[in-house]
Amino acid sequence: MKTVIQIVLIVAAIILVYFIYQSIERPIEFEKAKDARYKVTVERLKDIRKAQLAFKDVHGHFTADWDSLINFIKTDSLPLVRKIGMLNDSMLEAGLTEEAAIKKGLIIRDTLRVSVLDSLFGPSFQAEKIKMVPVKDTVAEFHLGTNIITTGSGIQVPVFEAKAHNNTILKNLDRQMVINLNDQRRTNGKYPGLRVGSLTETTNNAGNWE
Repeated sequence: MKTVIQIVLIVAAIILVYFIYQSIERPIEFEKAKDARYKVTVERLKDIRKAQLAFKDVHGHFTADWDSLINFIKTDSLPLVRKIGMLNDSMLEAGLTEEAAIKKGLIIRDTLRVSVLDSLFGPSFQAEKIKMVPVKDTVAEFHLGTNIITTGSGIQVPVFEAKAHNNTILKNLDRQMVINLNDQRRTNGKYPGLRVGSLTETTNNAGNWE
């Protein structure tokens, strides 16, 4: 009888230790996995922001179309002003302006075109992947959108937004912990995921991780 009771107590103790271990380790393992996925997702969102800002510099607006953004990265170019020399004291004393000095060939100012791909990302960058959430075993695109926000002073500000929900970024991780994280974000009035830019407010194209 004592042997049976001892076995029951040992099993109960093992189960208790297991649940205590799980209660400690589960959150730690979840945070490690979450941080790793957030890190690569943030880097991808930074690439999207870089591409959108360059697109706006060239075309005057952001784009909500992935094909347009990817094609821009692969085939378009950016203006680069080459500056050689500058106005010195003797030129200024002679009454030369920069325009006059350029005409005389004393200084050089001209505009070159440089590849978007090479100048912003490097030749090995795979532009087609910029739209994909970089999570293993997950095939999902970031949500991309654009808008025009009118400020209180009547100024119209073009904005863009790229985002991915935690349910996508943290797919196949501890479901309850993902739910808890999403609820916590919503309670604090925050988007339950990662986002750069905003369609409803002017954020200077900041990411919500910054």
